[in-house]
Amino acid sequence: MPVSGASAEKLRAAMARLLAGKPLHTDGALTKENLAREAQVSHATVHRAEDVPAKWDAQVARPVLRTPGEVQRDETIAELRKQLREAKAQAAEKQGKLDALATVTANLYAENLALRKRLGRKGVAILHTEEHE
Repeated sequence: MPVSGASAEKLRAAMARLLAGKPLHTDGALTKENLAREAQVSHATVHRAEDVPAKWDAQVARPVLRTPGEVQRDETIAELRKQLREAKAQAAEKQGKLDALATVTANLYAENLALRKRLGRKGVAILHTEEHE
């Protein structure tokens, strides 16, 4: 079922704007979905139009290029992932140090208990100094 002349004209104008890099209603990415949005018609209308999809495919045979906004977004995501990896590495290093300190503390506690047990009822000897005499 062909589209109306008005819809075909909207699609042609939208295709021209997108290919020129001057979108009015989209981010400018060269996709058929954006073509429909730019023309303000349904996605089905794009596919029902007989000549527009063929012309689009001929014009956009190259890989879809990312818009400057998409490039910035992807760079930001990459930078945030790098920062996250670094933060995780630092956290893992600090956790290792905490684990080592916990082990040392546990060993000192065990040694302290063993020493107290060995002293038993003898108690702790108090050394007198001249000040206390």
